[in-house]
Amino acid sequence: MNHDDYLYIWQATDWPLWRYDLAALAARLADVSRAQGMLLGRLADVGAATRDQASLLALTDDVVKTSEIEGEHLNVASVRSSIARRLGVDVGALAPVDRHVEGVVEMVLDATAKCMQPMTGERLFGWHAALFPTGYSGMARIKVASWRDDANGPMQVVSGLMGRQKVHFEAPSAELLPSETARFLDWLNADSGEPPLIKAGLGHLWFVTLHPFDDGNGQIARAVGDLLLARADGSPQRFYSLSTQIQRDRKAYYEILERTQKGTLDVTPWLIWFLESLYRALDQAQHTLDAVLIKARFWQRWAATPLNERQVKVLNRLLDGFEGKLTSSKWAAIAKCSADTALRDINDLLARGGLRKMAGGGRSTGYELNVP
Repeated sequence: MNHDDYLYIWQATDWPLWRYDLAALAARLADVSRAQGMLLGRLADVGAATRDQASLLALTDDVVKTSEIEGEHLNVASVRSSIARRLGVDVGALAPVDRHVEGVVEMVLDATAKCMQPMTGERLFGWHAALFPTGYSGMARIKVASWRDDANGPMQVVSGLMGRQKVHFEAPSAELLPSETARFLDWLNADSGEPPLIKAGLGHLWFVTLHPFDDGNGQIARAVGDLLLARADGSPQRFYSLSTQIQRDRKAYYEILERTQKGTLDVTPWLIWFLESLYRALDQAQHTLDAVLIKARFWQRWAATPLNERQVKVLNRLLDGFEGKLTSSKWAAIAKCSADTALRDINDLLARGGLRKMAGGGRSTGYELNVP
């Protein structure tokens, strides 16, 4: 069958016999493997507490960003608290957590911390139920923990206003899902011969092509990819977030998926995009680890210095990547105290050398950490 004889890759007669040019991918595979080695090498030289903090940051980013890709915005503090509690990491006071946050966290942690366990239909149903604990997606009731039935028409990815919608993709019909998902899961669990990083990219693409649920397919596809990446790393502990990189390049992500699903079963361009995104995610993880080490050194330096709870809270906010300029009024808002109390806290840290005034001044004085 020629490509002109079908519209989507799952309609090809040789579906799903994926093809790719390993020679064209070799340099990118080497770059990713080298970046993995450098990151894991640095992590091997730090203590368990530092590794736990680096993993907490990566997992928090992963949960938040995989939801943002779908247009959902989760509370970062709630996500961090939920993960910290499950991992046994001390982050001080825990923020309130709702059922939806807990569900996304459960899925991501199950995919990564239990990466070596077999992937089954029931496990996928559990992930889906965790994402939609109320049985609704927005205002729409959906089938939860079961394959879609296409009762309202074929599963399509569309954009645009009603009446002028553009169909970007149409998934296989619901009647094909039992056999299609079984074939996918058999491949995922078997030693299928692909290099592990290639398999992660193929697994991501394959699941999102099947689109087996009423909603949540993108998030679950990325979780499948994360599971396979954890297997490729040989470690259930995560230190980088591919979803964060995908969110940074969200438009290109959807474009490459659409081109691939309307192309041929030679998916080399998709794998190039996947590996390049993975490399950038690993590079960003180095900067995250730098921040974790700065925080650890800061608190080692100040371990013997008595500080009040307000000071500890705001200093941790600064160490975790405070955006914008810290002023006395922002200090008061974060610490939930009066302006006078905020200024006393700040002046105390200025005198001790924990803070310094930012250059430039302006309408209000800004402060920053005094990190050697």
